[in-house]
Amino acid sequence: MAPQAAVVSYRLGGSDGVSVEARKWAWALGELGFEVRRVAGAFGDEQPDDLVVPGLTIAPEGTVDGEALREGISAADLVIVENVLSLPLNLAAAREVAAAVEAVPGRVLFRHHDLPWQRRHLAHLENVFPPRLDGVLHACVNLRSRRELQARGFDAAYTIHNYFDFDAWNGDRAATRAAFGFGDEELVVFHPARAIERKNVPGGVRFAARLASITRRSVRYWLSGPAEDGYESTLTRVLERADVPVTVGPPPTAPDGYAAGDVIAFPSTWEGFGNPAIESIAARRPCAVFRYPVLAEILAAGVRLFSIEFPENLVKFLADTEVAQQQYYDVNLHRARLSFDIAALPVAIERTFAAHGWTAW
Repeated sequence: MAPQAAVVSYRLGGSDGVSVEARKWAWALGELGFEVRRVAGAFGDEQPDDLVVPGLTIAPEGTVDGEALREGISAADLVIVENVLSLPLNLAAAREVAAAVEAVPGRVLFRHHDLPWQRRHLAHLENVFPPRLDGVLHACVNLRSRRELQARGFDAAYTIHNYFDFDAWNGDRAATRAAFGFGDEELVVFHPARAIERKNVPGGVRFAARLASITRRSVRYWLSGPAEDGYESTLTRVLERADVPVTVGPPPTAPDGYAAGDVIAFPSTWEGFGNPAIESIAARRPCAVFRYPVLAEILAAGVRLFSIEFPENLVKFLADTEVAQQQYYDVNLHRARLSFDIAALPVAIERTFAAHGWTAW
């Protein structure tokens, strides 16, 4: 009988970063012989074996059904908690999950995309979350978090960066641009992000405006995600004051968004990893970034990105020959594949399990 894995999170199956990465891990665990079940408070899609746990949501929505949660994970050989105990946005739900995983007989892995001390409003919880449970494997998406965990006494901390399918980024440029009403000559700056403070929407708008000031083309700023975490009124003010035309709304698929955009804006001030930096390479689009701390781990692979602080460099690139542009994309893609190709994810997980002493299932 195949070993059973249960993936637990606030929400799964959507387009947010945690959901996207949890989907990749579910695939990789399947490659390693696991049968995977998803357990969450909400799902962006539907799978037959999904378990919806009332109250296990990012925003508090009543009492968490602890009995359903425990029943959903009790038979699992491996329980993977995706960020719920790393970033306790719903404190009551996080406590319920902590109690439930402590009681399971199977092995437990906490996957850390973020940590409480990396958010000002949650820093006071750093002595509580992640909970210190014996035998738990702590898998971090970046080296920085692993080192911060180890400095706090979590010895069983490892790094498994995010991985990517580089062959799945052929979006429909023409249809997507037509659906959003983008002009043929319009330079579209695509910002693939939810509107929350750390995603730095003002920085993205300013970058688009600076591009407009130094290029002869009409420039449009396109934000893919909605406002969350109480950012609605701030977003309204920022977009009302924008010096360029603005579009807000998700593309049909992520590849469609990258294909329809001409430039990718990634001005975040903090990211657990920063998927758009790599996704832009897969989609063969120039990406302008702010140097958030973890970006150094991506640049260590040898890839080259542009800076939102120097838009003139990107304008110069856009004016370069097609041969020069394609060479840039080819080199970036080759280097990114060497470090972040999803084909290597099952091996990375298996090696981490072995390093932690998890071999036979």
